Amino acid sequence: MNVLKSVGLAFALSLAAAPGVQAQDGAYKGYMIGPDDTIQVIVYGQGEFNVTTRVKSDGTIVMPLIGIVKADGETNVTLARNITDKLVSGGFLKSPLVNVEIGAYVSRTVNVAGNVGTSGIYPLDRPYHALEVLLKAGWVRVDAASFVYFRRPGQPVRTLEVEQLVRGEKDSDPLLQPGDTLFVPPAETFFIYGAVGAAGMKAMLPNMSIRQAIALAGGVTQAGNANKAGLIRGNGKEMDVDPSQKVQNGDIIVIKERLF
Repeated sequence: MNVLKSVGLAFALSLAAAPGVQAQDGAYKGYMIGPDDTIQVIVYGQGEFNVTTRVKSDGTIVMPLIGIVKADGETNVTLARNITDKLVSGGFLKSPLVNVEIGAYVSRTVNVAGNVGTSGIYPLDRPYHALEVLLKAGWVRVDAASFVYFRRPGQPVRTLEVEQLVRGEKDSDPLLQPGDTLFVPPAETFFIYGAVGAAGMKAMLPNMSIRQAIALAGGVTQAGNANKAGLIRGNGKEMDVDPSQKVQNGDIIVIKERLF
């Protein structure tokens, strides 16, 4: 898992209807413009029609002479086509060459928080899977858990395993929709001290045993005994345990020295 950190049929129906992600035939048609996005309209050779503007809350922009134009729900290609039609039908230009570029993607975003490189709000300027957005956010940190909470408005929270994300296992890496949130919680931890190479607080790995915890702590020293471990769990007293026992969050493991 440390290596991974350094580096859907169940979702198909919802993804097909995802705004700005896929059309009903499954083909990506381009980013769908929405309120607060910034766009630039260029009419080549006709500078008086050029506009850089923010899409209003009602989803419209205002163009010189032709007035109000609906931008919400359009791609840059379809909006350019609509503006072209209005320029021609209004008698302003005969064969205009119109281009629309999106300057700021604001209306369709996802949220990334928790133990990642850079938490924040990330635009869906193209289709992104969860793995891709986590990589854009600087990937999960070494102090992160081995799973990610995935929340989509109106649906139960899902848990995505980091290892499955990287392996690309079926249904493990959902295509994101506007409003989705990825939260990477901190790793569960344990403490180990005594006759080990590197005592201290350590991040737990899935299904970790005390023997594996000892290895993570650099192994036992020459004075230590790998088969003699003490465990303090919760408010209980220290007890002798088998090294094959599983580690739990907050455990304190004590590796004792040999008696000779």
